[in-house]
Amino acid sequence: MLRLVRAHRPLLVALFALLALNVQAEDAVRFATNWKAQAAHGGFYQAIADGTYQRYGLKVTLIQGGPQVNNRPLLPAGRIDFLMTGNLLHSFDNVKNGVPTQVVAGMFQKDPQALLAHPGQGYENFAALKNAPVILIAKDGQYSWWQWLKVTHGFRDESLKPYNYNLGSFLANARAVQQGYAVAEPIYVENQGHFKPVVHLLADHGFSTYSTLIEARTQTIVEQPALVQRFVDASIVGWVNYLYGDRRAANALMRADNPEMTEAELESSVALLKAQGIVDSGASLTRGIGTLDPARIRDFYQQMVNAGLYQAGDVDLQRVATEQFVNQGVGLKEKAQLLAR
Repeated sequence: MLRLVRAHRPLLVALFALLALNVQAEDAVRFATNWKAQAAHGGFYQAIADGTYQRYGLKVTLIQGGPQVNNRPLLPAGRIDFLMTGNLLHSFDNVKNGVPTQVVAGMFQKDPQALLAHPGQGYENFAALKNAPVILIAKDGQYSWWQWLKVTHGFRDESLKPYNYNLGSFLANARAVQQGYAVAEPIYVENQGHFKPVVHLLADHGFSTYSTLIEARTQTIVEQPALVQRFVDASIVGWVNYLYGDRRAANALMRADNPEMTEAELESSVALLKAQGIVDSGASLTRGIGTLDPARIRDFYQQMVNAGLYQAGDVDLQRVATEQFVNQGVGLKEKAQLLAR
């Protein structure tokens, strides 16, 4: 036995060196989301479940957000490596306030923020929504995109009522309109109210922000660009596999993290993600999921200036996002293969 080991010693040394290299190449990454596990996070869970992150040399720990959890301060504090944020308003605020973070990918081409209405009440036309006697909007929406709705589409504060994330008021009043996440609240309305609501995506009416953004610290971008690239690329592939491949393992991980979620709800949300073009539409069809366009970011910022949320010059738009990690067609080959099956 000893002679056998000695005879193959060079091969064994090379094998152990290779194994050590593989271990060293797997970088630990902490990624925090902005809410509890749901289908809108599916691509990230998919990349864990099917080993995509591991194949890119990453060991990713996913940290959930939630109603009582604010993960945003963790990124500049260095306690996480990447953060999922809702839309560009958060990124504008970071730059305005001197927080050293930057967007490296826009995983959703459309913000899922929507207005929901009862069918048969004349609200099938978006322009009619401003005439609703009751429009239920939560506090954060009142101070952000509600201001845009007023300036751009003529909505009025007289209709505004607080929304506390309970469907009761909306379901009880057929003339009411309320905010909703387009891949979640329509499912809840159908389950509880037993009707399909009219759904108007703000993104389809000019609210041009990207959503489900990946942010990184500026220091990480400068000092570890290869790490950022691997995380972005693997996340993109994860989203391709989640939307177009076998997502059962990813759904199981999400249900473990968020037991309130059901398989049926996850699958209904995926159907809405695809039907509404939330993740994969427009430029992402040729540039790949996660694509960013500086002109679109400038357009959205100008809209927010017009709405009174910022003043011209408040935000250095060059510091909001970088395109260096996206727009490279990552995931297009995998998508074509999955769709060809």
